[in-house]
Amino acid sequence: MLLTTFAARAAGFVYPFLSYRLDGLGLTSSAASVVLAAFGGGWLVGQVLSGWLADRIGRRTTLVGATLLAATAFPTLAHLHTPFALTAAAAVSGAVYDAPRPVVAAVVADVIPDEAGRAKANGWRHFATNAGAATTGAVGGALAGRTGIPLLFWANGAVCAVIAALVLLVLPRTAPTVGAERGQHREALTDLRLWLLWLASVLTLIPVGALFSALPLMMATDGLDAAAYGWTQVTSAVAVLALSPLLNPLLARRAARPASTTMLGPLALSGIVLGAGIGSAGLASTTLGYSAAAFLAVPGEIIAFIAAGDILNRISPPHARATYAGIWGTTLAAAIMCAPALAGWSLTHGGSELAALTTLSCSFLGTAVCLPLHRLLRHQRVQEARLT
Repeated sequence: MLLTTFAARAAGFVYPFLSYRLDGLGLTSSAASVVLAAFGGGWLVGQVLSGWLADRIGRRTTLVGATLLAATAFPTLAHLHTPFALTAAAAVSGAVYDAPRPVVAAVVADVIPDEAGRAKANGWRHFATNAGAATTGAVGGALAGRTGIPLLFWANGAVCAVIAALVLLVLPRTAPTVGAERGQHREALTDLRLWLLWLASVLTLIPVGALFSALPLMMATDGLDAAAYGWTQVTSAVAVLALSPLLNPLLARRAARPASTTMLGPLALSGIVLGAGIGSAGLASTTLGYSAAAFLAVPGEIIAFIAAGDILNRISPPHARATYAGIWGTTLAAAIMCAPALAGWSLTHGGSELAALTTLSCSFLGTAVCLPLHRLLRHQRVQEARLT
């Protein structure tokens, strides 16, 4: 599963370079925005669908199906030209682009029984994601101007086909989780804890969304090309590779505590760090400045994913782990959809300074949402203690 996570992100050229592909087609800004929004909408729906299917029909079947569909959709997206066709292909591509995430999260929770072990695994999963991102930025940035972006999309599809074959051969077949076939996973829709965590995560991850979507728009405004954007991705990923071995053990030890509110403090802190880091990109105008902003946000990114993953594992019932993971997985897609809209509005009405302020404000709101979530989890823990 860690190898799948790394490979899917290492060859994940489609979304980071989709803006440049659309720019090369000469589409208007409004048409390009619709295509990008369709990709984000597909990403959001795909997370929920992938998680639901992983509980309903099994982990392996869902993962193989999603990666095979990606192997077809990504090359198709590389050769379309009309806005309508691009929008439809982008929606399908978005649905399968990050589909392995909730499946892998559920497998981690299935096979590792203790919270500290799960936190370590999720930390290394985030490490694998960013190691892949470093490869994406370095390889994609170097090849985009030489081979053309469509070839990158073909490479992304080919790697997905290889992943499907390996998963089919290696991952054991699993039956639907007990209870999922009776629809008990629907309790996720009424779990207030999950939705408070979802809201806090979306607001906290908007700066991360800005790194993938708003940042290339801001850099393009400053006359920086795809290669320059690739370096910001490399910088971010290298920082994760350097800091993860230091932060993962500390976070795992904290996750070993029995209280369900253990990781809410780190989650709240992560929003402040992310907002300050990515918010500083609004003051940058060079590749070095944008890379520094990406670097400064990395500690918050690491903490946010591990802390939210720990809370998610604690509140997810075994029969709906993938469903909960799929719903939570939409947070990054929602953040990526919100980030360019906020950046576009801010740049139009107040310039870089307003862009920095709105990003920082979102992360602080995410920190504030952690307070009612803390109260709810503590109240439920007290009620459970009384019952026992």
